[in-house]
Amino acid sequence: MAEDKDYLEQEEENKEDYENVCFICRRPESKAGKMIDIPGGIHVCMDCMQKSFNSMNNMPMDYSELMKNMPNISMVDLNSLQNEIPKKQRIKKKKTQPEKEANEKIAKKVFDIRSIPAPHKIKESLDSYVIGQEYAKKVMSVAVYNHYKRVFADNADEIEIEKSNMLMIGPTGSGKTYLVKTLARLLDVPLAITDATSLTEAGYIGDDIESVVSKLLAAADNDVEKAEHGIIFIDEIDKIAKKKNTNQRDVSGEAVQQGMLKLLEGSEVEVPVGANSKNAMVPLATVDTKNILFICGGAFPDLESIIKERLNKQASIGFMADLKDKYDNDSTLLNKVTVDDLKKFGMIPEFLGRLPIIFTLDGLSEEMLVQILKEPKNAILKQYQKLLALDEVKLEFEEGALHAIAKMALEKHTGARALRAILEEYMLDIMYEIPKDDNIGEVILTKEYIEHSGGPRIIPRGQTVLQLETREL
Repeated sequence: MAEDKDYLEQEEENKEDYENVCFICRRPESKAGKMIDIPGGIHVCMDCMQKSFNSMNNMPMDYSELMKNMPNISMVDLNSLQNEIPKKQRIKKKKTQPEKEANEKIAKKVFDIRSIPAPHKIKESLDSYVIGQEYAKKVMSVAVYNHYKRVFADNADEIEIEKSNMLMIGPTGSGKTYLVKTLARLLDVPLAITDATSLTEAGYIGDDIESVVSKLLAAADNDVEKAEHGIIFIDEIDKIAKKKNTNQRDVSGEAVQQGMLKLLEGSEVEVPVGANSKNAMVPLATVDTKNILFICGGAFPDLESIIKERLNKQASIGFMADLKDKYDNDSTLLNKVTVDDLKKFGMIPEFLGRLPIIFTLDGLSEEMLVQILKEPKNAILKQYQKLLALDEVKLEFEEGALHAIAKMALEKHTGARALRAILEEYMLDIMYEIPKDDNIGEVILTKEYIEHSGGPRIIPRGQTVLQLETREL
């Protein structure tokens, strides 16, 4: 009984953290004002109540007849109506200044965004999880550092620092999404990831532009204040480039870029809570995007051709002229990208102007893929080793096997994403067979096993080395 009482008290305290929402118009009390409480935990704002009275007064109605046919109100379960607003659609109240200060003393985060660490510290943390991409990590560390300094800067001198929104360009699987995820986790800020391919101009089939803010609010547990210090990552941003040679309205290209301008710059937007569409009967919350960090990423296919064309035009004529095929095998060609190249690709100048920090990621080499396999804190190999360790079996990989896996991944042209799929294929038989035999002490994956010319080495507990049968193709 005591436990039940504590649980009910906790539930009551939690309710106080959330705003009351009008049952009719779905506006929170911060927008609609004072609410009228109705038995059953239902709340109605003054505007809706007044509209209801006005409607009743304007309608010719015989109230005596109405009362005769009125069902017994005691039979109506008013508590069931409250279930119309699920928890995921409830909005947290904004904290007062004393509450903020008290909470900051209680909870210390890995990175306190009010005392954001220096760029080199952020990069050191990223180094533990992300292999290579030194330039990209350096740029992101500085940009994030400056962004959160800007958020908490004193604007008494009327000097306003511009936002450090970023545009990252890199091949598929080069680590764009992983970099952003790792950064958000280290900073302990909410993160929303969305795909630009699903975005359309308001009023058309697809997700509204403002739906990205709704996702961030959901990631922040409907805490508006927390969401306003979060990060939004928009992937596949190259898919909203202006459509060339089209006579139809470009609702998923240029129109989306135009619609995102205010969000990127900073504006107050009303977004639905727990839904992607304002048409849904859900509460609306107002989110200010001026302190939200926007990071856009894309592979930008054919951008290299645009860069190559520009560089070839700049070459001189005569004996000192560059060969036309000079840049055909240049792996660093994306690093030479300019704003003009992106404009030619189909990104509008106003959009690029709100993404002042533009940088590129390198394509992954065989050596980098080998490093990705074994060096990060949560490396794929370490994950499989932990899985087998739970069966008291040691798992090792020969260096040749790692390079063979990396070569296979390169052939798939999907970057680091291919590594997990390849390893899952080769580990399937091993993970299936090991639980059968308690005598197995160690498994070593060989180059021959990866190349289908032999099997892995099996070392029983205290016995000689065994060789599994060769896998059939």
